[in-house]
Amino acid sequence: MFQVVLLNDDYTPMEFVVFVIQKIFGYEHGRATEIMLSVHNKGKGVCGIFSKEIAEMKCNEINNLAQAHEHPLLSEIEPLSD
Repeated sequence: MFQVVLLNDDYTPMEFVVFVIQKIFGYEHGRATEIMLSVHNKGKGVCGIFSKEIAEMKCNEINNLAQAHEHPLLSEIEPLSD
């Protein structure tokens, strides 16, 4: 299994990060805000745990949505250790 992680940057607005989390992962506003604050305060935040294929798809969706809105927001997948 793999976790999808959002990475902090100094340019993407917090509101956009919340929007992305809600749109792609389906979280309600409060949970999306918690994840965004983790990204902001800790440098990254875990959005969910998925199979490799789904994690890669969600990562691509995040990166495409950020690019379409001209934000440098990036995501990556990290394998879960056993």
